[in-house]
Amino acid sequence: MTKTIVQQVKFAVAPEKLFDTYMDSKKHAAATGSTAKVSKKVGGAFEAWDGYITGKLLAVFPKRALVQTWRGSDWSKKDPDSVLTISFDKAPGGSLLTLVHANVPDGAYDDLSSGWEESYWTPWKRYLGLK
Repeated sequence: MTKTIVQQVKFAVAPEKLFDTYMDSKKHAAATGSTAKVSKKVGGAFEAWDGYITGKLLAVFPKRALVQTWRGSDWSKKDPDSVLTISFDKAPGGSLLTLVHANVPDGAYDDLSSGWEESYWTPWKRYLGLK
């Protein structure tokens, strides 16, 4: 069985800044405190957290949204890749990031649910100078 994680996070910066933070390898690494390699081309590879996360870019809507395959290095070979969709929308006071992480293996669900906050949203807010 698989599950889906859905999260919405408000940031007091423009959506374009969030998009660039995720899609730029150097900014992604600086924001999370771990190595990242992010291809901006559809079909290109994605790697983050010192190689723990790997995948491919399936679709990109510049400055607005992205879709990637996504998997953890500790997942079983039987586990299919999950699909990550992140959209970056204007909202009062800045932006609203919406994450839909589908096809997450049951055994990874709890760690990933809290991991997005701990490994991305909180460090991003520090990186962007937000509280």
